[in-house]
Amino acid sequence: MLVDSHCHLNYEGLVEDQPAVLARARAAGVDTMLNISTREREWDAVVSVAERESDVWASVGIHPHEADEHVHVGTARLVRAAQHPRVIGIGETGLDYYYDHSDRAQQQRGFRAHIAAARETGLPLIVHTRDAEEDTAAILRDEMEQGAFTGVIHCFTASDAFADIALDLGFYISISGIVTFKNAKALQETARRLPLEKLLIETDSPFLAPVPHRGKPCEPAFVADTARFLANLRGEDLETLAAATSRNFFALFGKARPVAA
Repeated sequence: MLVDSHCHLNYEGLVEDQPAVLARARAAGVDTMLNISTREREWDAVVSVAERESDVWASVGIHPHEADEHVHVGTARLVRAAQHPRVIGIGETGLDYYYDHSDRAQQQRGFRAHIAAARETGLPLIVHTRDAEEDTAAILRDEMEQGAFTGVIHCFTASDAFADIALDLGFYISISGIVTFKNAKALQETARRLPLEKLLIETDSPFLAPVPHRGKPCEPAFVADTARFLANLRGEDLETLAAATSRNFFALFGKARPVAA
């Protein structure tokens, strides 16, 4: 069985036909999905899916793109929202300097507030970083010195060096369908050498559909295609990779429980 460790079931492209999306995921062997929030106004809807579907879990967080619109969302508000029994992670949060949709200083303040919430709740941090490796690494290192926390670098596309920093900090690394793209040679080299015990897989659906689904809205069922590609890339059996990444998910997101067979 497989886990999609990061999807957006309430986004356009999936939400219109959510029951069918979930049915296709289950038919593809995906028995656990983590539905990620990126804005405060999404929290209730994201959590409600997790309340309704036993194989779906939820996160609470503010994407760095939305940092300017969420200056009121600090650690305390995140901690309160994370008390819900179906909320298992804090994020996604982090830094995105590629688009700069929000002020960089505000992105950094929001990132630190999420880290504090992860530390206080004991829930893992779900980190987005794009064109911001140096500052992301500096903040993670600085905050780790103030008190330990766990987390995952989601949809990893960063450098080999940043992968080593994340691993040294005890983070997991999640690989998306980008690894199947023809122009993703550097990512493929990194993915080939990542330790299996720190590896997760995701779709980030409805974005980034893997080969052979390019041009279509991505959905959790497609995590099976990424898993097959990744297993072949690493020279592992698909069953070995699937079992390990599922085991890793529940080790990191300790509040979640597998659905009973």
